[in-house]
Amino acid sequence: MRRNVLAILTIILLVPSVVVARTATFGSNWATAAPTTYNEFTVAQLQAEMAGGRLTSVQLTQFYLDRIAALDQAGPNVNSVIELNPDALKLARTADNRRAQGKVIGPLDGIPVLLKDNIDTGDKMQTTAGSFALAGKPAVDDSTVAANLRAAGAVILGKTNLSEWANFRSFFSTSGWSGRGGLTHNPYSTDRNACGSSSGSAAAAGANFAAISVGTETDGSIVCPANVSAVVGIKPTVGVTSRAGVVPISHTQDSIGSHARTVADAAALLNALASRTPDPRDAATSGVPLGWQGTGKTRPALPADYTAFVNADGLRGARVGVTRQGIDNAPPQVVAAFDNAIATIRSAGATVVDLDGAGFTFASADGEFLVLVYDFKIDLQEYFATRVGVPMANKTLADAIAFNTAHASTEMPYFFQEIFELAQAMDTSGPDPANNPQAPFGGLTYNQALAIDHNAGANGIDAALSQFHLDAVVAPTDSPAWTLRLRELRPRRRPRLPDRPGPSGERPWDADGDQLPRHRVQRADAHQARLGFRGEDPRANATDVHRQHHDPEHERHDAAAAQAAEERDRCASASHLVAGPTHEKGRTRVLPFFLAAD
Repeated sequence: MRRNVLAILTIILLVPSVVVARTATFGSNWATAAPTTYNEFTVAQLQAEMAGGRLTSVQLTQFYLDRIAALDQAGPNVNSVIELNPDALKLARTADNRRAQGKVIGPLDGIPVLLKDNIDTGDKMQTTAGSFALAGKPAVDDSTVAANLRAAGAVILGKTNLSEWANFRSFFSTSGWSGRGGLTHNPYSTDRNACGSSSGSAAAAGANFAAISVGTETDGSIVCPANVSAVVGIKPTVGVTSRAGVVPISHTQDSIGSHARTVADAAALLNALASRTPDPRDAATSGVPLGWQGTGKTRPALPADYTAFVNADGLRGARVGVTRQGIDNAPPQVVAAFDNAIATIRSAGATVVDLDGAGFTFASADGEFLVLVYDFKIDLQEYFATRVGVPMANKTLADAIAFNTAHASTEMPYFFQEIFELAQAMDTSGPDPANNPQAPFGGLTYNQALAIDHNAGANGIDAALSQFHLDAVVAPTDSPAWTLRLRELRPRRRPRLPDRPGPSGERPWDADGDQLPRHRVQRADAHQARLGFRGEDPRANATDVHRQHHDPEHERHDAAAAQAAEERDRCASASHLVAGPTHEKGRTRVLPFFLAAD
């Protein structure tokens, strides 16, 4: 019987293979940050403190609020939190009152949690996906995951910044930037990127701005930020967590998951997020995964407690497949880290199976991008219908495009909205829109693209798990965090579209600060011509409102900053990642790897 992936993930993180340097100071900018009592405490440790009367939820909540004020909104200015809940202390006081009456709800009772700013909360906070187009009036109701967290007693502390619209607005976006929230920085070195699109969620968890945080993923948006902020990220199978009340990209691929500093904490959070009974607002929670309709197959019942699988001996007797696809051009220290992780798995008692000679492909889904942009146009309008008081007349994708154009100084100072425009061009009309030929994709239909993706999974990871009787597959996650340079947000020339545009906002292994993001969706070279982006200067295709934001003084500042950054870049890889164990206040910091298992 296949083991739960949490048991395998636990072993990998118990013995570090690569760690982030400077952990004692959280990067060069953090040297003056004074140590505080509850940094690095796990959820279980915090509960023990509260149970023993040494800590209250109010004190813990205030601790995080003070830390955010000192280090996120000032000082090194990580900028991971986009909004704080004005009722957080009130919620904490309610949790303390429950505890005083002996009515503790569970492991998350009184524990502060941060939510990504695309997750609805029916309170005083905004839900904007980082865009002013959704600002104005909070969501009417809680999302299902927010309601689940409240039912578990968690204190919703605030919202985290993200790549605007979950990095699904432009091929040329920079991860962690949104019009409303600005740019989130990597907590370990604030001149480095936090990846995305759940940038703030992972950065906040890594920087101890909350005990746990909630992110979302369509393609890499939980695992990539976890990778560069040195935290645990769990991206659940679609349908394990309800997407109701979450600003969507695609009902086919969206999922809500955990960011935390330990596997046990990520599992405890997943316990609260999971929909163990069907959510009428999200058909994917019915237990019949997408593509299984009519087959008679259903997924197994979800575990009652994911933390039960956090077992230090969990790899003994397991069979773990390993693929090195995507790591060929990685820096030597990343290759060494990956090799050390595999050695750790083997030393913990697992049988390691090399999959690269077996002909499987794990990192390709040629129909994915069509599916995403088609879903986006439909799913976004359905979500918009739930919102009132937002500054869009008809609440359609076309309205969002028009809003961005009219407010280009705040929404589009650095990049445009090619993905929005491509999604708007999708033909979703008629009695059978899923079979409409889509001109931007050479006449491929939605159903054909969906079949390509399903076959990629069936012939890739599913086939590998079955053929080799595997408990899990281990694969590289991504590159180390790359250098932040604001000048790359103001390109003088519009370069070729990246090979694989999409929501995660990743970098190639050999990227420096001048490269475009590398994403993991379908090739998009041809979209450039179809959308009219042929000019050398991107502003040649833009409206006057775009052109007026060309700022020569900003350009000179960027050039000077870039020259200084060149010196740092020469030793960046060696100084930010080192091999061997390093501990910070009793906790091991590692660069996590992505695991996949059914």
